[in-house]
Amino acid sequence: MTATLKITTVGNSIGVILPKEVLTRLRVEKGDTVYVTETPRGIEISAFNERFARQMEAGERVMRKHRDVLRKLAE
Repeated sequence: MTATLKITTVGNSIGVILPKEVLTRLRVEKGDTVYVTETPRGIEISAFNERFARQMEAGERVMRKHRDVLRKLAE
């Protein structure tokens, strides 16, 4: 599925209105939370998953704490 969306003003902010078809495929509705992730292919929007969010936060903490070691391993 491909959709071209316009960026528009939403109150005092700027946003994108997702068509109902997209919301259905994401299995979300008004009031739900979505997760936005940067991937090598671009930005990915997915239904918010509390367990996944906690895992990502834990991974980010480990990466920050062991930044120097990870840099050395990447060499």
